[in-house]
Amino acid sequence: MINERVRVPEVRLIDTDSSQLGVKRTSEALTMAVEKGVDLILISPGASPPVARLADYGKFKYEIIKHEKEAKKSQKASVLKEVKLTPKIGEHDLNVRIGKTREILEKKGKVKISVYFRGREVTHREYGERVLNRLVDAVAELGKPEAPPKIEGRNMVLLLVPK
Repeated sequence: MINERVRVPEVRLIDTDSSQLGVKRTSEALTMAVEKGVDLILISPGASPPVARLADYGKFKYEIIKHEKEAKKSQKASVLKEVKLTPKIGEHDLNVRIGKTREILEKKGKVKISVYFRGREVTHREYGERVLNRLVDAVAELGKPEAPPKIEGRNMVLLLVPK
């Protein structure tokens, strides 16, 4: 709220140079704002007494938007990549998948490991678990499983998160 919309009897006032002016009556604070050619902006209405600031409203709003954009830039969305395996994967192919998994975990991304079963392989899930455990053991120093492996149809899925 700004200027005449501030409907509290008194406010803790902050000057344009961020110095404390103490607790003032709202009418007195509005008079000071008009004299300085700025707005009276209610910053913290929940405080006791509410905190108000003498500032140019347009500039104040611009600073808030700029600060929010800066905060958004520093946030990093977690990346989820998938690595697919089969129970009969070759040694070299498994080493390539281990390398890729390490690379993703080093960049602090999450890795979804899927072991997909073809045809009758689905009856021997222990082979899939064996391959999955080999991969997890190889990257144990970089990441850890979020939960035990789940079976989703013909796939066995495990989520690895960086340590």
